[in-house]
Amino acid sequence: MSDPVVSLMPVRSADLVVGKPLRETIYDWHGNMLLAAGYVLENQAQVDELIDNGFIKDSAWDVIPTAPRPSMPMAQSKKPVVAEPPKEENNAGKEVVVAMDDVRWYVGETLYLQLIDNSAVRYTVRMIGFVKNKTVFVTAPVTDGKFEFVRDGQTFVVRAFSGKKAYAFVTAAVKSVHSPHPYLHLAYPKEVRCTVVRKGVRAEVDIIAAVSLGSPERSCAAIITDLSMGGASATIKQMIGSKGDEGQIKFKVRAAGQDEFLNLKMVLRSVAPSENGEGFKHGFEFVDVSIHDRLILSAFVHQTLAEGD
Repeated sequence: MSDPVVSLMPVRSADLVVGKPLRETIYDWHGNMLLAAGYVLENQAQVDELIDNGFIKDSAWDVIPTAPRPSMPMAQSKKPVVAEPPKEENNAGKEVVVAMDDVRWYVGETLYLQLIDNSAVRYTVRMIGFVKNKTVFVTAPVTDGKFEFVRDGQTFVVRAFSGKKAYAFVTAAVKSVHSPHPYLHLAYPKEVRCTVVRKGVRAEVDIIAAVSLGSPERSCAAIITDLSMGGASATIKQMIGSKGDEGQIKFKVRAAGQDEFLNLKMVLRSVAPSENGEGFKHGFEFVDVSIHDRLILSAFVHQTLAEGD
């Protein structure tokens, strides 16, 4: 049975003021207490972190999170008191319902539109902005360099990713505007569903890669069959290396409309015959990944997941 929707809502920036006590207790995604009501925020960095990761109870929440760790007295600690989160896999797929204006949307945010009555039709657009309870503005859908015709009333499932969170809502096209610049009005959604994307979630792919492994170095071609932020599975014609061998894996992805080349340090963690009997399936763990490469991986994995739903 799937987990029920948790009645938490993201903390509002208006409720967080440096130097003033919190009016409400703030929880993490799992319902564990982060900061008790009355805690005095020290700096803007704390405020920004809570806007991205903090939640408060809404009026419908009548279940208190079980056994949160008690907060330390204010006189003893100035740092946020963070409860130990439960294991990630126990919370995979747990959902909250949030308001459109409670999400930290950015101009230029990538949104994925999928027609409800024809799931094969998908568009990638950018958010321009929104007017609360009125409309959401996005760039006009483009395919092969040509603007797509979207009729008024067409309904879409819209998906977006921000950090570790995936958002989805249902909306309809209100009006296509062609001048002076093409853009699309979407109906303002009544609610947005928000789900945490697990760190280890994998996207099914078919990517050609170059692998070099061990000492002396052995190199070969590979086909990456699934990819995550933490590693990849790849099929290679012959068995290459032993568990624990270190090496490099190089491949190209297209993320946010640009081709990006990745050259990642990795460790071989598993080798087994492939399911179809052709070659061997190798499991690689990425190590020492730069911030830049993490951003590329995150964008590509999230984009692939959205387009594959």
